[in-house]
Amino acid sequence: MSKLAESPIGIFDSGIGGLTVAHAVKSLLPQESLIYFGDTAHLPYGDKSTAAIQAYSIKIVDVLLKAGCKLILIACNSASAAAYELVREYVGSKAKVFNVIDPVVDYVRENFPTKTIGLIGTKQTVNSNVYKKKIDALQEDVNLKSLATPLLVPMIEEGFFNNQISEQIIEQYLTHEQLLEIDALILGCTHYPLIKNQITNYYNSEVTVLDSAEIVARSLKAYLEFNNLLNSKSTPLYRFMVSDYTKSFEQSTKIFFAEKVELEKYPLWE
Repeated sequence: MSKLAESPIGIFDSGIGGLTVAHAVKSLLPQESLIYFGDTAHLPYGDKSTAAIQAYSIKIVDVLLKAGCKLILIACNSASAAAYELVREYVGSKAKVFNVIDPVVDYVRENFPTKTIGLIGTKQTVNSNVYKKKIDALQEDVNLKSLATPLLVPMIEEGFFNNQISEQIIEQYLTHEQLLEIDALILGCTHYPLIKNQITNYYNSEVTVLDSAEIVARSLKAYLEFNNLLNSKSTPLYRFMVSDYTKSFEQSTKIFFAEKVELEKYPLWE
């Protein structure tokens, strides 16, 4: 095994929602060390300009590169849309860069050509049209129907899921005419895996629910396998950094990562 294979995977997000992606990566690749950076000082990225998101992303990438990450995953739809190309260019050959959009688009191409696909996400993700542009570019005659679902993130962050209140809100969105007669639904936000079971139950297996966290984790694994970069060490290390620390952030980590973690404050700007 090469020395590079022992290096950690770096994951960053505008906050702690990306911990759902980190959890999916940890579940599929339990031997890999992870360094997570949540830019909690600047969340949410959804209402920030492209230039601001790019500036934050480059600062975070510097931290992850200094930590020796072999792969950097942008676990945020807003940052994936606004900063992926710039980050990839900036990182160059120092590390492989992944986003949370392209693996999902590739999955749609392979499994749902000529089908109608729904997408739910934040206003920023939906209004950016990034999924539509990439899916249209496939020329597979995939019809994408997108709906902004802004109430879902605050609902999840407040712990309102797997209960009657969340079921009513979810049903209100999923019965919207924009999402009628779809074959699959993309969960286009890192918070949404936490309500995947409720969405799956609503559709009663008639619509395939695409969990981007799981799809991205499988894509990472395939890349590491192909390039002989899987870590075979038995003692992975985990480090969780945030640009601004509050006790409530730390308490919320259990919701997103399925276990409590200790957050380390690492300001991007002093």
